[in-house]
Amino acid sequence: MKRIKTASILAFVIGAMAILVGARVAILNKGMPYYVLQGLPAYNLILGVLSVFPVTFLIWKKSQSAIPASIAILASHSIVLLILIVAYLGTVSVFSLGAMIFRIIIWSIILRLLFLHKKENSLENKGRTL
Repeated sequence: MKRIKTASILAFVIGAMAILVGARVAILNKGMPYYVLQGLPAYNLILGVLSVFPVTFLIWKKSQSAIPASIAILASHSIVLLILIVAYLGTVSVFSLGAMIFRIIIWSIILRLLFLHKKENSLENKGRTL
């Protein structure tokens, strides 16, 4: 249960951070002290909302959909990072790249916690829940 709580808290915090930063730029039109690509704040806002509401809830409730949803979030961040590196390396801010790398690390930790919990549970319950 401790792994699930930790994973839920991490998902909530990383999602809330993305919402705050994404909303600041995308909705409130407040600039950042560095150049921000046009679609990146909206992406951060959308993925932040998805991280906080459905995914955190799925993790907390130990849903079987928690792992696929977490994989989707991690994959999305990884794909965006690859696009930023390949297509916008001279343009994108090092802060944007760092934030994306940070999200990938946190979501990797979340997934590791979920897989460890699943393995532990499957040994005890023959795999009925997450």
